[in-house]
Amino acid sequence: MHRRQVMSSAALASLGWALGLPARAEETHEPVGLGEPEPFSSGMLCDKAEEMASRPYAPPHQVPLSWRELDYDAYRNIWFDERHALWRDTGRPAVVDFFPAGYLFDRPVRINAVADGQARPILFDLETFDKTDQFPDLPSNGMGFSGFRLRGELEKPGVFQEYAVFQGASYFRALGRGQVYGLSARGLALGTGSSEGEEFPSFREFWIETPEPNAREVTIHALLDSPSVAGAYSFRITKGEQTRMEVDCTLFPRVDLTAAGIAPGTSMFLFDQTNRSRFDDFRDAVHDSDGLLMVNGAGEQIWRPLSNPQQLGVSYFMDSGTRGFGLVQRAREAGDFGDLQAHYERRPTLWVEPMGSWGPGYVGLVEIPADKEIYDNIVAFWRPSEPLRAGRGHRFAYRLHWCDFAPVDGTVARVLNTRSGRRVFEEGRLFSIDFAKHSALGSDPGKLEARVTSRIGNISNPTVQYNPGTGGMRLAFTLDATKGARPEMRAELHRDGVRVSEVWLYRWSD
Repeated sequence: MHRRQVMSSAALASLGWALGLPARAEETHEPVGLGEPEPFSSGMLCDKAEEMASRPYAPPHQVPLSWRELDYDAYRNIWFDERHALWRDTGRPAVVDFFPAGYLFDRPVRINAVADGQARPILFDLETFDKTDQFPDLPSNGMGFSGFRLRGELEKPGVFQEYAVFQGASYFRALGRGQVYGLSARGLALGTGSSEGEEFPSFREFWIETPEPNAREVTIHALLDSPSVAGAYSFRITKGEQTRMEVDCTLFPRVDLTAAGIAPGTSMFLFDQTNRSRFDDFRDAVHDSDGLLMVNGAGEQIWRPLSNPQQLGVSYFMDSGTRGFGLVQRAREAGDFGDLQAHYERRPTLWVEPMGSWGPGYVGLVEIPADKEIYDNIVAFWRPSEPLRAGRGHRFAYRLHWCDFAPVDGTVARVLNTRSGRRVFEEGRLFSIDFAKHSALGSDPGKLEARVTSRIGNISNPTVQYNPGTGGMRLAFTLDATKGARPEMRAELHRDGVRVSEVWLYRWSD
């Protein structure tokens, strides 16, 4: 399973009014075709997931070999004709396009359109796709969809553009206004970073509810399945300056889950100022996210800069009543990267906000060595302290914010940047942390107390200075540790005994 996912039949007139399908007989390009109706509700989906979990896992069928053997370039030569989109020209707040199975997406998923408590399967028809003359003549028997995307008026009235995609295993991603795709979310992570290997649950079937013309959100339901667990998911998606998803899921494990990751995010971090010397690259930095932000149950705002380690790194941050966490892109200027094509400065932050208390557990961070930007090598998730026991349901509800800046209260100064380099005239390594301008810091660095600790190695010469380039403060210190020690450091600024900055946590790996 590759982490980086590729993004890229007559209508039934009898239900056209309910599903929002054009009823005009003279329409040249009809929407996708629909099958026979069946009753549907979210409660029925939950019952279906529970019943599925009571039976042994049965993998879905694969599409024909000729479709699976398509390479990346060949797969890009076929795409959905938007003129056949679901809800096209109906005044709905979104339209839906579909992706064919094939290439990495070798197992088709069922997709249904829902209206008035009735679900109709969307029928796969190769004629609703466009192809270049380079695309081979492949059979349609045994084929199906690999996923779908939502398009809506995100930037300009009357212009429907893509803002959410569900495709591949349980992966999905979204955009806020002015953003380009970066990190992805998943329905569930199992065994990420473990020595036993990772299991990738998949969304086997989707139900897309037909919105009213004046609706602000689109609701999608999904059935998740894997050898270890089945689950029922609902996503209420609202596009805008930030695109927000309210997620409600109930998991039914087939076996006790000791390594389940709830609300996982998957991103890419190759290099920045902390490890720039390892990469012979014209750019200043390459990453979709540059840090893990957490607000724990005690209200501490914690910033963990991401790293691209030489060996697998797994970190756990114990907590109870976590208020939020997420993979964040704080570098927001084109000059932070020097890349005029990739626009890393416009990649979304993904903030996870639990709805209700999730109790004791920890935020997990997995950092995987990578030598190219095509690999998603960062995963963050929430893991409960207790295993998710088989034979019962486990419900989690949370909001996902696809945004520029995480929606936290901002009562302390946030970390802007972390830099690191070997000292020239003495032993050790110099670290500098830039904190943003903030009223809590004041204007006099002499009134700030730097608290810097490490369980491994020696910390010396912590110094706080005003940074005229940012208007905030810079904390610098030296770490002296033996090679390969991988020390975990903590730094924060206090004023009059009160913490006035984020807590900076970092594991150094040489």
